[in-house]
Amino acid sequence: MNKKVSVIGAGNVGATVAQRLAEKELCDVALIDIVEGVPQGKALDLTEAAPIEKHDAHLAGSNSYEASAGSDIIIITAGIPRKPGMSRDDLISTNAKIMKIVTKQAAELSPEAILIIVSNPLDAMCQVAYETSGFPRNRVMGMAGVLDSARFRAFIAMELDVSVENTHAFVLGGHGDTMVPLPRYSTVAGIPITELLSSERIDALIDRTRKGGAEIVGLLKTGSAFYAPASAAVEMAESILKDKKKILPCAAYLEGEYGINGLFIGVPVKLGASGIEEIIQIKLTDDENAALQKSADAVAELKALLKEIA
Repeated sequence: MNKKVSVIGAGNVGATVAQRLAEKELCDVALIDIVEGVPQGKALDLTEAAPIEKHDAHLAGSNSYEASAGSDIIIITAGIPRKPGMSRDDLISTNAKIMKIVTKQAAELSPEAILIIVSNPLDAMCQVAYETSGFPRNRVMGMAGVLDSARFRAFIAMELDVSVENTHAFVLGGHGDTMVPLPRYSTVAGIPITELLSSERIDALIDRTRKGGAEIVGLLKTGSAFYAPASAAVEMAESILKDKKKILPCAAYLEGEYGINGLFIGVPVKLGASGIEEIIQIKLTDDENAALQKSADAVAELKALLKEIA
């Protein structure tokens, strides 16, 4: 039997997630959206591309959550996107309401599923999904660190004119302006970037990484990034579906790890068939730890805001 992944939200991110899941032949895909005709049309379009792309994944679009029943993974992209001048945090009220509705219906139909949250503000939306679903913490996670690390890796490769395949990077913390890129753990073919770039250039790359989403919003003007976020979510899903046990930076619910309790924060985790199988605790310098705690404080403020608007 094929694995099944449901993608809730058939906008740019959701449709691209569905495309990449199918073309990698990772699973069958149910694409769910409230707008009549949109998920059906996009699923049909992707199905008609299958003979050319040479995959036999089954795609179905629906306006009903019933189509998501029995999913192994549910990827939630539903919500309004950022527009120029908006921060991720500006989205919290509207998207929190959407997240509650989506999670409740999807979780009831797939009680054993693993939830991957993509909607912004990411860390706060993970909190809503976690509390609404009642799932254990290993089965609720956020796509942030993979995306932020990919952006950092892309900028490192551009700066040094090397293959992106040679680059590795870690970005921890909340998905926002307080994220914590770690140059000491960022390498090119095993060589720390601190040996290859000046501190000024590293700082510039870190700043661009933190503003990576906003840079794209500013260029597009009518929406936000979707190719890279979709790829990041699919990398997480692949590690789970194939039980690859990749170590990836993801938003995970911490219960004392890194001295943080009761918040979703981006940290390195091992992703396998049961979801988050281990939270990896790496040693941080005093400055790195201070930056992570500052990021956690920003997430805590969002969590408090959630309670106010509930």
